[in-house]
Order: sequence, then structure tokens, then C-alpha cells
Amino acid sequence: MMTQPYKLTLVVAAALVDPDGRVLIAQRPEGKAMAGLWEFPGGKLEAGERPEDALIRELAEELDIAVREPCLAPFTFASHSYENFHLLMPLYVCRRWDGIPVARHHAALKWIRPRDLMREPCAYPMPAADLPLLPMLRDLL
Repeated sequence: MMTQPYKLTLVVAAALVDPDGRVLIAQRPEGKAMAGLWEFPGGKLEAGERPEDALIRELAEELDIAVREPCLAPFTFASHSYENFHLLMPLYVCRRWDGIPVARHHAALKWIRPRDLMREPCAYPMPAADLPLLPMLRDLL
């Protein structure tokens, strides 16, 4: 069966985990696609960029933190079809970084336990692609 070809969008994200087992979520700002929804920080890869390098760059740009590659542990990935594109998103777990995260490009940041993101109704709605990641993070933490 042939399906309509999708534009594949490759993004990379991090579950930053604090010593209390909470993860950092970031609220998408007004004017961006899916504004107001909460997501794991990260972003699109640039041409020729490795996922780890993209994530280190994105975390520095978005949160003003420094992450070293050995502190990024590949965890799982999301594969989700939106109306106009297909998202493929590796998710890394990171427990060590330098600096204190600040919202440089997001409307807000929040440290929260993954199980609290799964409650209905959720106070922190997330994009559909992120939802299957939550049970795995809950079980890890």
C-alpha cells in the first residue's frame, strides 16, 4: 500500500532530570506552531549535524546551560505523523549540566514529575508526539 509522502522533520530533545526525579518542560511561545503547549527542550538538527551536537547547541541557545556529550544518554524516540509532516524525535536523558536553566526562547519553564504530566486533565498539555514518552519516563524515574 502506497501512502502519501510526508516531509520528515528530525528534531532532538532532552529530558533534563533534577536530583528530585523531576523533568524540565518548556512552554512553546506565542507565534510558534503549537504555541502554549509544553515540550521537552531541544530542536531541529542543522544540515550535517549529529543529534548530540544539535542537542548541546539547542540547550545552550534555549536554556543557557552547558551540556557535555557524555552526560547525554540516548533513551527512546518519538515517531508521530502530524497533518503536514512526520516527526522523528530522539529523546536523551541528561542528569548533569552546568548553569541554571532559563527560558530564553520559551514562554515558561517548569520542573515536574512525569507521572503528574499523565494526570487528566493535565495542567501542562503537550504535543501528541510527546505523550507516548511519558510512561517510559515515569517508569525510569
